[in-house]
Amino acid sequence: MGFNYLIYAICTIVFPLIIFNIIGNNSEIVGNINFSLIISAICNYILPFPILLFLMKKLEHEKLEKDSLNITTFLLYFCISFTLMIIGNMIGLAVTALIGTAIQSDIANPIQNLINSSDIMLNLIIISIIGPIFEELIFRKLLVDRTIKYGAKISIILSATLFGLMHGNLNQFFYAFLLGGFFAYVYMKTGKIIYPILLHISLNLMGSVLSLFVIESADALTQGAYTSFDIGFILIYVLILILVMIFGLYGLTQYKKAKLTKIKTKIELTNPIRTAFINYGMACYIGFTILLIIYSTFIL
Repeated sequence: MGFNYLIYAICTIVFPLIIFNIIGNNSEIVGNINFSLIISAICNYILPFPILLFLMKKLEHEKLEKDSLNITTFLLYFCISFTLMIIGNMIGLAVTALIGTAIQSDIANPIQNLINSSDIMLNLIIISIIGPIFEELIFRKLLVDRTIKYGAKISIILSATLFGLMHGNLNQFFYAFLLGGFFAYVYMKTGKIIYPILLHISLNLMGSVLSLFVIESADALTQGAYTSFDIGFILIYVLILILVMIFGLYGLTQYKKAKLTKIKTKIELTNPIRTAFINYGMACYIGFTILLIIYSTFIL
């Protein structure tokens, strides 16, 4: 399994090189941020996904028991997801700030730069819809179905770790790790991948689309060119965020009630953590993605 995800990770690096090599040095195309976003979606999802699917289908997998969520529970899960994203983002900002101070250089957030610079419709289609669908299939559906037999904990840890590392930079690793683990839990709890997908889409919509309107209104306030709409919009936005965080923190305190059935927590390994992580395939995947993080942090 580790080698399968390593092949997937390598594909996301090799495919862009091939495409840009074919295009050549056309600065108008290569330098276009919207074109780069489209190529990123093609090379991260469209092209490598069939390869990973082919490899993973060779591994034994299980079907999870199906269960539905009522709207109240789904909204609570959204609040928890948003809270975990904020916590992870704060950790990421703190870590990158410390490293930036140590090396006396700012550490850029590539995804935030991409969101702020690209077309809003592309953000909506690629970052908010296409990305979450493929990422949940890759790091939840394919992964959890093949690791749940080793116990829920090991499956959640694997999903969180592989998902966090695959983002390839420190800014995103921490909140991707936390969200990846929680989305894996939601998928195990319900047996339906649609719920993690919807949660993922909702978060990305807030971060890649709604945040742009908030930034626009905030800029208007700082420049003194604001309207009553800008003030009202920001106040409502902040109020909603506070309420979401309150319910999210409440949900996190109820972790003792977040139990899975015995079937989903069974373990068929003597030492599941060692078996899952200390093997050649997983070591190669983890090593490769850590190198990508180091490259994006200290070289780019």
